[in-house]
Amino acid sequence: MLIGVPKEIKDHEYRVGVTPSGVRTLVAAGHLVWVQADAGARIGFSDETFRAAGASIVPDPAAAYDVDLVVKVKEPQPSEYAFLKSGLTLFCYLHLAAAAELARELMGRGVQAIAYETVTDTAGGHPLLTPMSEVAGRLALQVGAQALTLPCGGNGTLLAGVPGVPPARIAIIGSGVVGNNAAKMAVGLGADVTLLGRSVDKLRYWETIFAGRLKTLFSSPDNIARIVAESDLLIGAVYVPGKQPPKLLSRDLLASMRPGSALVDVSIDQGGISETSRPTTHSDPFYLEAGIVHYCVTNMPSATARTSTLALTQVTLPYALRLANLGWREALIQDAGLRTGLNVAEGQITHGGLAEDLGLSAVRAESVLQTA
Repeated sequence: MLIGVPKEIKDHEYRVGVTPSGVRTLVAAGHLVWVQADAGARIGFSDETFRAAGASIVPDPAAAYDVDLVVKVKEPQPSEYAFLKSGLTLFCYLHLAAAAELARELMGRGVQAIAYETVTDTAGGHPLLTPMSEVAGRLALQVGAQALTLPCGGNGTLLAGVPGVPPARIAIIGSGVVGNNAAKMAVGLGADVTLLGRSVDKLRYWETIFAGRLKTLFSSPDNIARIVAESDLLIGAVYVPGKQPPKLLSRDLLASMRPGSALVDVSIDQGGISETSRPTTHSDPFYLEAGIVHYCVTNMPSATARTSTLALTQVTLPYALRLANLGWREALIQDAGLRTGLNVAEGQITHGGLAEDLGLSAVRAESVLQTA
């Protein structure tokens, strides 16, 4: 199979869909890999290292997309839509619930789109989302600390405090992978941390692990309202597979916080948990609304793109290899978890939650796969 690895073009996006090591694995399996020039150069993967692994270096995105299977990191940007051709299989993060225009383009152009974020494992987890959720959760504390500084519009609160001055109060809304990694970082800094979630079992587990250094709270509207008003930093860490998360934070609720407090909405890829959240970029990450500093960058892990690429590609490569070895249809027939990643195929939405958010009808992936 011919596999393309385009250079990412989203703002400050330096991750790459396949590493030279991954190329070597794909080539050893009998596949041809075309990597766009300078696709990994910014994070230390030169064209020479890709060539040495067996890839062909192609000069532009038109060539990188003129393949059977495209493996990349982020969703295609509008300038790339013209490269999406009928029969192409696209394997990357998509977050289509917050990208209706892209969903329509994929449908209209006859692309098979498999989203990293909705692939599941046998335990019901999201193995291709987990590593970036781990990175984003840890980064949330770093950017949250920055948001609270005066140069970024914050009120000058130091997360850890100092002797004689209490630490910041941090509320993490969502007890999944992002929330847990954010909690680890926050506890390590010595902050006053509350983790909110709807799984009592998860809350019980993390309260035990942190042995009194972390407070837990069931995520009800009343509890959210109370904790928001008391917090210096909020971290949005809610994920609903394929769908936009609920808007748990209203403008009025944020206004109850002390001016210059901060919100890091990691859920922004899917639309965000606050009605005041809107996508931002690494070039212009912060904005002030309702008196609160917002950070809503949709590709947070690219801030640490080398670490993020290594963490991501070690989990995506086995799936990419399966798609290349078997073809998208047979690979999805054989692998139920990979099948849950299918969002668009043959002009139709194949994920129920996504279709609901987009106001469209869905077909079952199994029915598409049966029509050879």
